[in-house]
Amino acid sequence: MRILDDETDKKLDTISLFLTMSEAKQLHSYLQELIENPKKQHIHMSSDDYQKEITLCVYNENSLEGLHERGKKLILTDE
Repeated sequence: MRILDDETDKKLDTISLFLTMSEAKQLHSYLQELIENPKKQHIHMSSDDYQKEITLCVYNENSLEGLHERGKKLILTDE
């Protein structure tokens, strides 16, 4: 697991997510889609007002093509 704060470009080690039931169901649905369709590498989940966003990404350390360079660095070095 790797967590990146896109605004500060810093890795995070712990986060807390506070989701409504609707958002939790949406998150579950998006994760299921990523699991069932490995070619779909990531999904953006936005709040209703589009002011907050979670990018969900499923990766394989042996195959990082398609990821941006910052994502690759975070995965490979945890920095």
